[in-house]
Amino acid sequence: MLAKRIIPCLDVRDGKVVKGVNFTGIKEVGDPVECAEEYNKQGADEIVFYDITASYEGRGVFLDVVRETAKKVFVPLTVGGGIKTVDDIRDTLRAGADKVSVNSQAVKNPQLIKQGADIFGSQCICVGIDAKKIADNKWTVFINGGRVDMKLDLVDWVKQIEQLGAGEICLNSIDTDGTKAGFDIDMLNAVCNAVNIPVIASGGCGNLSHFTEVFEKTNSSAALAASLFHFKELTVGQVKAELAEYGFPVRQI
Repeated sequence: MLAKRIIPCLDVRDGKVVKGVNFTGIKEVGDPVECAEEYNKQGADEIVFYDITASYEGRGVFLDVVRETAKKVFVPLTVGGGIKTVDDIRDTLRAGADKVSVNSQAVKNPQLIKQGADIFGSQCICVGIDAKKIADNKWTVFINGGRVDMKLDLVDWVKQIEQLGAGEICLNSIDTDGTKAGFDIDMLNAVCNAVNIPVIASGGCGNLSHFTEVFEKTNSSAALAASLFHFKELTVGQVKAELAEYGFPVRQI
């Protein structure tokens, strides 16, 4: 079994790390470069930056933050928000990102996934998804930071993503986002069962048991969290120690 990855997520707005609940009630947390450095020290397997208003505000990715972080962080760095073109992907990777995460623009222009994978390799292309339950075993995809319902069936979309050449999916549940009530197990299973590429679980982690639960009950390759780490309720090291105790392989510092 491959090592399970623990990924702190830093949502960035106006140059600051922020966190909200169900995509609202935003609070400032701190400086993105400093936060990323701390998670690097704690043994994060990867760090994700999302510019959470770039797509909504129609602007590009925050490359200055990416450059500064890449100088100081030595684990894979994934960057999303405002990536609309192949040139945006190239610029973000050149700034120091190891992967890009495309979300809203991938839905609007699915060929961006294929173009990115063909030019830069599937390993560089992660597709982020914000989805919400609309009926039993049925979810729909939202874009622009959870603001716009695209009436797009989640399972159909992830199958298309895989066919287009994406290397990974980061699946965020709008229903559980920021609630600390646990990951959306049903949604994750629906997606993990539909594709063969790695799936990152995102949205709702509230305590140590939620990390073990998501790996026990789903085939997720990684778990992403924000609030727990930002507000120092847990460290990455504590999470990995817990997972190791339960027999899950993890990368130790």
